[in-house]
Amino acid sequence: MKAKGKSLASKGLTIAGVLLAMGLLIWSCGPREGAQEGTAVQQIIKQRNLDPDDVKAALETYMPPGRPDPYLIFMSGGHSGQVIVAGLPSMRILKVIGVFTPEPWQGYGFDDDTKAMLKASSPQGETLTWGDSHHPNLSQTNGDYDGQFLFINDKANARVAVISLKDFTTHQIVRSELMNSDHGGTFVTPNTEYIIETSQYPVPIGGTYAPLNQKSFDDKYRGIAVFWKFDRTKGLIDKSQSFAIELPPYMQDLSDAGKLASYGWSFTNSFDTERAYGGDMEGKPPLEQGASQNEYDYLHVFNWKKAAEVAQQDGKYRMVDGMRLIPLKVAAEEGILYFVPEPKSPHGVDVTPDGKYICVNGKLDTHVTVFSFAKIKAAIDAKKFEGRDPYGVPIIAFKDALHGQAEIGLGPLHTQFDGRGYAYTSLFIESKVAKWSLETLKVVEKIPVQYNVGHLCIPGSNTEHPWGQYLVALDKWSIDRFKNVGPLLPQDEQLIDISGEHMHLLYNMPLGVGEPHYAQAIRSDLVKPWSIYKMGTNALTHEIDPNATPSEDKARIERHGNVVDVYMTEVRSHMRPDIVEVNQGDTVHFHVTNIEQTQDATHGFGVGEYDVNLSMEPGKTANVTIVVNRPGVFPFYCTEFCSALHLEMAGYLLVKPTGATSTASAR
Repeated sequence: MKAKGKSLASKGLTIAGVLLAMGLLIWSCGPREGAQEGTAVQQIIKQRNLDPDDVKAALETYMPPGRPDPYLIFMSGGHSGQVIVAGLPSMRILKVIGVFTPEPWQGYGFDDDTKAMLKASSPQGETLTWGDSHHPNLSQTNGDYDGQFLFINDKANARVAVISLKDFTTHQIVRSELMNSDHGGTFVTPNTEYIIETSQYPVPIGGTYAPLNQKSFDDKYRGIAVFWKFDRTKGLIDKSQSFAIELPPYMQDLSDAGKLASYGWSFTNSFDTERAYGGDMEGKPPLEQGASQNEYDYLHVFNWKKAAEVAQQDGKYRMVDGMRLIPLKVAAEEGILYFVPEPKSPHGVDVTPDGKYICVNGKLDTHVTVFSFAKIKAAIDAKKFEGRDPYGVPIIAFKDALHGQAEIGLGPLHTQFDGRGYAYTSLFIESKVAKWSLETLKVVEKIPVQYNVGHLCIPGSNTEHPWGQYLVALDKWSIDRFKNVGPLLPQDEQLIDISGEHMHLLYNMPLGVGEPHYAQAIRSDLVKPWSIYKMGTNALTHEIDPNATPSEDKARIERHGNVVDVYMTEVRSHMRPDIVEVNQGDTVHFHVTNIEQTQDATHGFGVGEYDVNLSMEPGKTANVTIVVNRPGVFPFYCTEFCSALHLEMAGYLLVKPTGATSTASAR
């Protein structure tokens, strides 16, 4: 916390130095004008009771109008089910990407295609309207971010989404019936061959029922690791080439993929090797107590390259829900799965940029435990195990895998890397971030954060070449940071400068649209999205929509029995057709094309009382279907302010009652 008791005069020289560093303000003016501007700035500093650190932070985070941030950060939206995109270092929110839940501004979940995608990714007989988005991961090529795709998981419903960074929209959501909750997703292998998803809470495989008693839990309940195969040419997950591995009924947690020295391997934490499942109303310990008895849980070590081979061999997998599932026994016998004891109740597992070490954070420990991949591999090659778990999985001795332990502090959760030999670990209980040396395993500095920090984000940390200029602390509490807006407070995302010898807090960013669990950041110049769509493009498929209406002379209304197709165009400032007359009970398909080719000339299409809402970016075609069971007159209009005559960009949907005659002959 910064003291505010110093007088401005006592800080005058420091502030003068900061003002001198600004340069632009004084340099761009004449001597007299520059002096006046300098005085004005000093008055602002005095009036707002700012100190030199405040002024320096403001300069470091300010991005002038028209100048983009050097980094983009993608944050999970928690219970909003979405992804939040912001710029670094300005921390300006640029977009909220609709993913697992409808997002009205983008018309996401309202048009036929995205509505069908959300329904198809829901359990049979349900249409989910919320998700718990957790861990966004950027696609990689040769171990570095390539700016092409983003993936994210839904913990609540075990879904994985593919987002194209050509237009920052969701293009696919997949779900496996093998599990119904996940946490160890979505982590990518170094060339985005696979997207890793691991279950959180064990359940019977395939969604079947099994009673909850110890024998049933031990025998029938299982964890799952899914390796979703990504087809980069199509930009989609190929379920037919994906595979899964059956795991013991421990509670799997976060994951990370190996790289360079550890390429072809991946690592997943777990807790609850006690196989506790709660039952406090039945006189048993609650889950948090029952799952915290053992001194060690198990780091899961996967040979995913070997698993991909085994998944193609007859007799070594079984098909469940259209996916190859490698049984637990086969995984243990074929050298696919190994365990390493790790301090109990671990959370984050992070592979260093060189791929040589795996850093495990123990929530109930004061250390970051650093395992050596070389030692793990040597034990595997020598078949040097201290035993097997109850399910036959080989266990590598803790001492045989250990590189060392860094004494970090209270409640270590997650670790990031700056590419300069330092690691940064969040301390949940201390509400601090610890900077420590990967060489010496010693803490060199801590910085307080407000409060109860969870994940951290350093641009490129998960790659072979982190950029290491900034760190974002994703804090769970924001008491006293912002104006109180009621009992539900925003999250506090704190931007920290780590480019120098010491860490410096630059900015506090409130987020009140969900809980960002995790984030990844990339250099902005690596992301090259489209400015407009090619005329008639379907935003889900990125192909020309068969119902596109590329020009106004193609606009029309076609009736086929009780089915009506409306081929509509939008352009500043009218729709064609602007009167649509149908009969009660008709099925009406609106095929809307924005024929603008000017960047940011976005229109919308909304029909009140029929839940129709489309976002129409330049060149885009979208389709929406309604059954008009209620007669009446329903205005439709452009929902995006687009021009001086925006309010006139409207029309009427007339639904004639059964037996009524047409009233639209005047057209």
